[in-house]
Amino acid sequence: MALNFVDAAWHILNFLAPAFATAVLSASLAKVFWQSELRGVRWTRLCAVAAVAASIALFAGLVVTGHDGRMATYAGMIAVTAVSLWWFGFRPFRR
Repeated sequence: MALNFVDAAWHILNFLAPAFATAVLSASLAKVFWQSELRGVRWTRLCAVAAVAASIALFAGLVVTGHDGRMATYAGMIAVTAVSLWWFGFRPFRR
């Protein structure tokens, strides 16, 4: 069975869905719990940075383990999401 464009697009979207869901949820919760500290940082910026970091972690996990959906990959995705949110929200000498 040949893989057409629609099937490939669905496969890629399903692969990246955990990264985007994690980014939206973590950026939203960060803005709710740390309103005063994150007042100057837009939610879209936090979400975009977290989504890129989580997507990179998913691709790295796929390359390292050879499979998607491994627990170590998801743990790495959570870790890099947390670090990226910290970096853009709470790093020292932030403008």
